[in-house]
Amino acid sequence: MSDIRVSWNEYFMNIAEQVATRSTCDRKHIGALIVKDKTILSSGYNGSLRGAPHCDDAGHDMENGHCVRTVHAEANAVAQAAKNGVRIDEAEMYVTASPCLTCFKLVANCGIQTIYYKEFYRDERISEYAKEADIRLVYMGKDAKK
Repeated sequence: MSDIRVSWNEYFMNIAEQVATRSTCDRKHIGALIVKDKTILSSGYNGSLRGAPHCDDAGHDMENGHCVRTVHAEANAVAQAAKNGVRIDEAEMYVTASPCLTCFKLVANCGIQTIYYKEFYRDERISEYAKEADIRLVYMGKDAKK
């Protein structure tokens, strides 16, 4: 048996990476996990509307270089929590790529206090908005300081 245990942050990010493998948009696979008190509350991955054809099957609906057929992983994790009546205020989110601005605002208004992410994705504005809203953004990529 190995004496090396991953940290809680690594553990939850590893699970978010597994969640991303369910993505149905082949342009980018993203997974999100909502956690509170070391307990997983909800998960989500980027994919089409429930019951609608997937990008992988129907093709991409592109707008300004983005596939708009999909619902983002963060939004799906929040929706899944709401659908199941799970309170996510004061929780943390682990996401394989930093949220787009729209998802960041959604997550912020849900009361999530910390967002851990592995890859920075596109929008620098989330950094300034996070400071204004007192939300921690924690980079966990390859070159992150341990």
